[in-house]
Amino acid sequence: MVVYLSCREKILRQPDCASALARFLVGLLFAGVAQFAFAAAQSAEINIATYNLRLNTASDGPNAWPHRVDAVKALIRYHEFDIIGTQEGLPEQIADLDAMPGFAHVGVGRDDGKDGGEHSAIFYRSARFDLEKHGDYWLSETPDRPSKGWDAKCCNRIASWAKFHDRVSGRRFFVFNVHFDHQGEVARRESAKLMLRKMGEIAGNVTVICTGDFNSTPETEQIGAMKSALRDAREVSAEAAYGPQGTFEDFKLDSKLPERIDYIFVGRGVEVLKYATLTDSVEARFPSDHLPVVARVRLP
Repeated sequence: MVVYLSCREKILRQPDCASALARFLVGLLFAGVAQFAFAAAQSAEINIATYNLRLNTASDGPNAWPHRVDAVKALIRYHEFDIIGTQEGLPEQIADLDAMPGFAHVGVGRDDGKDGGEHSAIFYRSARFDLEKHGDYWLSETPDRPSKGWDAKCCNRIASWAKFHDRVSGRRFFVFNVHFDHQGEVARRESAKLMLRKMGEIAGNVTVICTGDFNSTPETEQIGAMKSALRDAREVSAEAAYGPQGTFEDFKLDSKLPERIDYIFVGRGVEVLKYATLTDSVEARFPSDHLPVVARVRLP
């Protein structure tokens, strides 16, 4: 601007001044373009999370869902999650999160394929993402109907998926979300094989992100199987992972977090910019018995 003010009355008589003014204006133009490109790149990034909500049970006492639902919502809002794969949500919990402004969800109950029982629901920002397809299947030998699989004893296990169109970047991609069995070793191994087969059948060559509580630590066969086709977001993050490795704290603020069982897996070409295991607490209480895991990604 100093160049312009000093030169405006002499510009026709002083070629050097005119040249300086031209360079200044070109610099402004390039700075504006660079700033726009940076802003566009940032807006195309997606914060994707996995979060085991802990089912709503009165036996949790002060940690029961009614006492922490607001903390869960506040965490999602503050950290600006765009897509969240949830586990263990019962119908009333799904309804509570569905009431968050700007969010919608897909997913059905594992007991009846409708509302009954826990969900592996996927929540997403409806203003940004168009939902193009979605579906569900059970982790069993009969994935098309409510059922237990292999050596699972207590309950049905379900996976939900969605195909999204990102209005910002124009990209299309799939998100799969799952909760593996906590008792059956065979069930966990076979569930990983089923997940990979279903991803191939449903998504084909389209970009895939998979979130979930796998009830499995990193050295297990089933996590190795997942990593044979996808990449562990923690391992490929461009920035060093933030927060602890362990993700299950059992509502204990002083937990040593011995187990990492919640994961985000990404397809080839997905750029993981940041990864975090969040330890947020409110008045010395965790919002859930699992820590939420979030990755900031850019789609290919």
